Amino acid sequence: MKYAYYPGCSLHSTGTEFDESFKAVCQSLGIELEEVPGWLCCGTSPAHSTSRLLSLAMPMKNLVLAERTKLEEMVVPCAACFSRFKIALYEIGEDEELRKDVDEVVGSSFQGQIHVIHPLEMFDRVDSGTLRSHVKRDLSDLKVACYYGCLLTRPPKAAQFDVCEYPVTMDRVLQSVGIPTVDWSYKTECCGGVFSLTETDIVLKLVNDIFNEAKAVGADAIAVACPLCHANLDTRLTEIEEKYGVDYGNMPTFYFTQLMGLAFGLSHKELALGKHIVNPEPLLRERVPA
Repeated sequence: MKYAYYPGCSLHSTGTEFDESFKAVCQSLGIELEEVPGWLCCGTSPAHSTSRLLSLAMPMKNLVLAERTKLEEMVVPCAACFSRFKIALYEIGEDEELRKDVDEVVGSSFQGQIHVIHPLEMFDRVDSGTLRSHVKRDLSDLKVACYYGCLLTRPPKAAQFDVCEYPVTMDRVLQSVGIPTVDWSYKTECCGGVFSLTETDIVLKLVNDIFNEAKAVGADAIAVACPLCHANLDTRLTEIEEKYGVDYGNMPTFYFTQLMGLAFGLSHKELALGKHIVNPEPLLRERVPA
């Protein structure tokens, strides 16, 4: 299996743990990735809040570049990037005049020869028996709350990812490699990511609500699929414990690919676990056999 790979800005900067662990897991499974040559920023929130045309032209430019790989699918790990690609495809599909405007800005026309998918969809296609055959480390004592965030499934008509309010793909993938996941009601609640620097009090409340619910249902850790969610949860834990007078027991936030990699027996270095703000080592020593 081979896919075009769009890392986006975050996975080459603040979310390198996602990039490194994703590629390590793919290598373990024999999945080839070809990074899209010359890719550029998808535009994400800045473009969206500045110009509708710009917010569509930037992801579409990347899709034109991706088509040159001659591959059928492009995998996009960052939830914000995934959302922008999906929304752009939906909007130009609904409005022919808008499509022409975007083509003019891009300087080329997207031919629809490549499809956008998320790594969760990619791994979910792998036969569960194949995933289990790669498991070398027992993580059955580690209870994980799968946190999808607000972007992967919304808006549903564009994202077309799982069930909007209660997705289960991440749960299913992690369960396939022997990691138990908990049932909880905060799977797609917003962490306030885009307000991290401007509305800190709102963000602290939202993040506290997520940790509070995860602890209430017995989770030892949270798994995410979004660099912004990871940054928000990983960096805010100590701050919310101080603000709200709570103790979440040093609950770490992992990328789901890091947990898959742990199950596959990959090293902590390969999975970039040392880059976390909340040190996951104490929990892993307690719950995961060496």
